[in-house]
Amino acid sequence: MEGTVQGDEFVLSGFTGPSPKIYKGKINADGTISGVISAGIYDNTKFDGVKDDKAELPDPYKLTFLKEGYKKLDFTFPDLTGKPVSLSDDKYKGKVVIVEIVGTWCPNCTDQTIFLSPWFNKNQKRGVEAIAIGFEQKDSLQYAQYTLGKLRDKYDVKYDILFGGLADKKVVSQKLPALNKFIAFPTTIIIDRKGEVREIYTGYTGTVTGKYYKEYEKKFNDLLDVLIAEEVPSNASAKSNDTLKGK
Repeated sequence: MEGTVQGDEFVLSGFTGPSPKIYKGKINADGTISGVISAGIYDNTKFDGVKDDKAELPDPYKLTFLKEGYKKLDFTFPDLTGKPVSLSDDKYKGKVVIVEIVGTWCPNCTDQTIFLSPWFNKNQKRGVEAIAIGFEQKDSLQYAQYTLGKLRDKYDVKYDILFGGLADKKVVSQKLPALNKFIAFPTTIIIDRKGEVREIYTGYTGTVTGKYYKEYEKKFNDLLDVLIAEEVPSNASAKSNDTLKGK
């Protein structure tokens, strides 16, 4: 979001395609704020705010997790040619896999793609794969071939891009039932060589967040270094092992 402050009044706005919002408010004499959040002509919500030096954002590493009894994620979605792709495919056995849940309508997802695509191109030969699952504004593979194809081409994405369905959090939760719930686009799921989920990050902390981005980048790289260094499971296919050994 971005905006302006003029005197004791402020305006903030943001546009993500399906959910434009504008915040109009006033800075009161006692230091509190009050105003209205508008998401349409008839969708207006009043708000009041008090400064709290102890206020903290929720921990993005703890918001989304696997339900009790689950260690792995399982899905099958079509790629942009219509071919079904699954985490159980030989291509991913014995590899560290980064799964991104994204949408081309989502600016934060684009920022995450700008981060992941060059990282993947640099690190793929270390035994890493990535998958982007796109949920778009139409439940149409033909539409997704255009929108996700544009994303792929613009940002030189060399990992698989799959089409998950309509851009709706309830749809994502239904199609990925192992998750406790789906909260935000993008969401990053990191899977180890045994196929077990090791970390889920809700949202994306982009470069504009300064030190928070640097902290995210360091933690991301540190975790990937650890997972890549782990032993390749003996049940990984011969083809996967050859790839991991650089053959």
